[in-house]
Amino acid sequence: MTNREWVVAKISSLSDPGALEFSVGSGEWPFRGFVVRQQGEVYAYANVCPHQQHPLNLKPDGFMTPDKTLLICSSHGALFKPETGECVGGPCLGRQLQKLVCRLDGDVVYVKAPDSMRA
Repeated sequence: MTNREWVVAKISSLSDPGALEFSVGSGEWPFRGFVVRQQGEVYAYANVCPHQQHPLNLKPDGFMTPDKTLLICSSHGALFKPETGECVGGPCLGRQLQKLVCRLDGDVVYVKAPDSMRA
């Protein structure tokens, strides 16, 4: 299955630093991801921790540490760099989040992602 490009957010709705989750596709297994804004740059990742394949967040848009310098997996405490998705602490040290291609066009954030988590 090829990745489609989806509109997932408006940059004006994404604080810096901050993160927003998105879901695209339909059916029982829509694709779930999130976008991160850090120092004016925008990054996108699949919402799957490489440790146990859990979603990172337990609360809506709850992807960042309290000081908003790192991404955190709420299930097991793994910490990730927002710019690269590299795990820098916790049970999956050295592994990475699945990075997604994203781009800005004016105020709109586009992400290339499959329409299902099964892809």
